Amino acid sequence: MNDEAVTPRTIWRYESSGAFRTLSDTIVRETPLTVRLNGEEFATVVISPGDLEDWVVGFLASEGVIRSPSEIISLQLDPWKGFAYVELQNPLPARQRDHSKRFIGSCCGKSRQFYFQGDARTARTVLSRHTVTPDQCFALMAHLQDSSDVFRHTGGVHNAALCSADALLVRRSDIGRHNALDKLFGHSLRQGLPLHDKVLAFSGRVSSEVLLKAAKMGIGLLLSKSAPTDLALNLADDLGITVIGFIRGSSLNVYSHPERVQPSAGTARA
Repeated sequence: MNDEAVTPRTIWRYESSGAFRTLSDTIVRETPLTVRLNGEEFATVVISPGDLEDWVVGFLASEGVIRSPSEIISLQLDPWKGFAYVELQNPLPARQRDHSKRFIGSCCGKSRQFYFQGDARTARTVLSRHTVTPDQCFALMAHLQDSSDVFRHTGGVHNAALCSADALLVRRSDIGRHNALDKLFGHSLRQGLPLHDKVLAFSGRVSSEVLLKAAKMGIGLLLSKSAPTDLALNLADDLGITVIGFIRGSSLNVYSHPERVQPSAGTARA
């Protein structure tokens, strides 16, 4: 377990006997981190203190600030003071300095709606033809939860993983579901990992923002143990992403682009 991500604390547990018992528990940590780009404050997030370089790179790529880690001259972290100092090769365009400005528009006459400028710049239709079976989905989701020591000890983080159809490849955890995804994105960019043939397994609800993270990564298969929102599914229809949710026990729901889900051996579509 990542010791940076948790802290011990004495708690008082009420039990069925009607009495309180004092014991030591493990609590997930969170800390604010401010990103400064070329000397200017860009954004502040609350984040789990681990894999921060991956997060910075993934966050900047997700926001459309960079396309490649090669655009970063230097990246220095001061986690004790809560700062990430980033020097970029090029000045930040004025249109990107307020990365949270709301933007709503359409593309090619379709119903696609983007709420932030960075989404409109970086979300692209996914053309991946890779497929999974229901049995592979069950196995990947079970492995995602079992592989996270921090989740087992605290229950206080979201987990996200890059997978092949048969195996979990890279996992990241964070108190923020978007942070966990950005950590994965940053890791893949820093390591030069291709993503068009990957599956994204995720522990949380599939919101529109989560769906857009998958689109920016170029991943066509998004698995979750939880539910999607209607806007997320509208975007999934438009962006070519297969959303598979409520993966629990031996059942799941396929919400969009079902052509990427092939029957397991010995089963057939109804």
